[in-house]
Amino acid sequence: MSIDVNNESGQEVDEQAILDVARYALTRMRIHPLSELSVIVVDAAAMEQLHLQWMDLPGPTDVMSFPMDELRPPAKDDEEPPPGLLGDIVLCPEVARRQGEQAPTAHSMDEELQLLTVHGVLHLLGYDHEEVAERKEMFGLQKEIVDGWRAERGLTGPSPAPTTT
Repeated sequence: MSIDVNNESGQEVDEQAILDVARYALTRMRIHPLSELSVIVVDAAAMEQLHLQWMDLPGPTDVMSFPMDELRPPAKDDEEPPPGLLGDIVLCPEVARRQGEQAPTAHSMDEELQLLTVHGVLHLLGYDHEEVAERKEMFGLQKEIVDGWRAERGLTGPSPAPTTT
């Protein structure tokens, strides 16, 4: 799996953890190993500009996803997934830091960025949370992936609760 992480935010973030959790999520979702993903970490001003341009909403947001080939997880376990370009995930550490601090179970900016990376991957794979049923499915899957990734690394304590609405 080709995953590029490009930190343009000017802030120190755990790029390896972002790479690892993205790879774990894509493997868990059975995405072809030759697929490609780009993760870009930007400052609040750049994120605000993207948020306004693409969503027509003011202010910076935590994560945005820009799908390319509209890849989806295979419907059956024996189905071969096609390779392709997943697209781009854009993360904002400033928003992630604030969300992590304000979450019911406070956690670090890096933990929030890991959660947001999985959230972005799921959006690239066609998941959404506009409707109640969609939200339940997406956030349940997000929790399973983050919990599984943390358990494999021996990370203790509660996983970050979803802060993205």
